[in-house]
Amino acid sequence: MSQDLAARTLTADMDWAGRPVRLEYQWLEAATDDAPLLVFLHEGLGSLSMWRDFPQKLCAALACRGLVYSRPGYGHSTPRAPDEVWGPDFMHRQAYEVLPALLAALGVDAAANPPWLLGHSDGGSIALLYAARFPDRVAGTVVLAPHIMVEALSVSSIAATRAAYLETDLRQRLARHHADPDSAFWGWNKIWLDPAFRSWSIEETIRTISCPLLAVQGLDDDYGTLAQIHGIAQVLPQTELLELADCGHSPHRDQPAQLISRIEQFFKHQAFSSFPQPLHSPRPH
Repeated sequence: MSQDLAARTLTADMDWAGRPVRLEYQWLEAATDDAPLLVFLHEGLGSLSMWRDFPQKLCAALACRGLVYSRPGYGHSTPRAPDEVWGPDFMHRQAYEVLPALLAALGVDAAANPPWLLGHSDGGSIALLYAARFPDRVAGTVVLAPHIMVEALSVSSIAATRAAYLETDLRQRLARHHADPDSAFWGWNKIWLDPAFRSWSIEETIRTISCPLLAVQGLDDDYGTLAQIHGIAQVLPQTELLELADCGHSPHRDQPAQLISRIEQFFKHQAFSSFPQPLHSPRPH
């Protein structure tokens, strides 16, 4: 971690649609309290800890504050009840209900000081949904391997992940990052493999996004094709695209240096007048 960036993990108690939940979160504190805020939204099997040191490195490069958290059902946040079945709107509910409630609970006034969002996979879809529902409460969005529709490739890979969870040590590996790995895994896996989810699409929903947008996809992604980010660009002409070679479903793990460099360019270009200069000179391109 940069010496200019401190991190601390806390918990927040909040109400989610009449249900009390506790979320684990972490502030990444920049040198100044008024630095822009970047909120990190994890993948479908992710958590706060599964980001590893990427949020710290990115926030240090951009001289911004960071907020990283585990959604309900993940990490050390309130687990999913054994009989709780997620519906096709599970990402919508995270974007429309949980994220606004968390920001309010933490005293983040998104209307007065809109944060930036960075989401990976399901988290990328949640970021897009939030930016579409609350266009005046987000300064800009970066999405890594987002989903705007369900592809056959995604379903096939998620079915293979189910077999791995049952037959390999995947459950034990996820237990390093989730207090209740079954909560995290089955909530995500069952809805993605539900036939009712095959028609899920947010292609029309995201048309109301007005903020700057960077969409990133690895060329070796087993969970989605370039049709996802190209579909975003077709709907939202302000979209900037980054296609990464030798990169799978997790650009922040497979190509972190290249990704951070490109995000630096994106932030400088989109918000030069209001966003502070990086702590170091941009890398050559």
